[in-house]
Amino acid sequence: MEQGLPSRNINTTTPLLTLCELNEYYHDPKFEELCLDWADWLMTCIPRTKEGGFQHVTSANGDRQGVRLNENEMWIDTLFMTVLFLNKIGQKYQNTEWINEGIHQVLMHIKYLYDKKTGLFYHGWTFKGNHNFGGIFWCRGNSWFTLGILDYIDMFKGTLNPAVKTIILDCYKAQVAALKKLQSKSGLWHTVLTDPDSYEEVSGSAAITAGILKGIRYGILDDSYLECAERAIRGILKNIDKDGTVLNVSGGTGMGMNAEHYKNILIAPMAYGQSLTILALAEALLHI
Repeated sequence: MEQGLPSRNINTTTPLLTLCELNEYYHDPKFEELCLDWADWLMTCIPRTKEGGFQHVTSANGDRQGVRLNENEMWIDTLFMTVLFLNKIGQKYQNTEWINEGIHQVLMHIKYLYDKKTGLFYHGWTFKGNHNFGGIFWCRGNSWFTLGILDYIDMFKGTLNPAVKTIILDCYKAQVAALKKLQSKSGLWHTVLTDPDSYEEVSGSAAITAGILKGIRYGILDDSYLECAERAIRGILKNIDKDGTVLNVSGGTGMGMNAEHYKNILIAPMAYGQSLTILALAEALLHI
């Protein structure tokens, strides 16, 4: 905050979830002011798609203060990056407008990104051509839903409309059933989930694993998923270097029109690779 914040967009909203949690300990008025101001910005200023979806605005390449608009596009990443924060702060201040907007965004993203045939999620949707771009089932994109949607429901502490909760959880259960079938022999998942020729990717695999383990812990999934999760944990552990660096993590991934786009994303250590691995291992420890 002292050095100056980056441009406001979908991805740069993510740390506000942590800040909101952190301020329950610090009670810092500056933290509170920023969280409330950012929530108001999401409600009144962020670009919207047709039907009022949060447009997946990102930081501009190489420009911390700039933005890339991705006009009329919705990406599955948005639920984890932005909607979790909006719901968290909505619950904290019992602001029904913020809470209801979060519900609207979750249902919008399910409506346009969930594939009924497979149970998986497409990376994105554009209202410009009314299509799912390359129709790709991207590993980390799917994992944002697998992990994040349970945190989303948990924030309601039993107050989420039962019909809405059922729809969301049915999508979650269908997705993890599909993911279980697509798990590779190593325990990981391919960066293009349905393409075994694409490389195995650790950050998405870790988030999927954390989401499955959390589902078992909450009683949403039965114990038949434990073997899947245990194999995944073993695969993840084999991809942690001696110095703690998580290996085989794909870099930032923009929207692609074919599988080759995702196969050619560079592999490099990334902060989210470390973070999602920590979440997976923390969940695993709860099951020992």
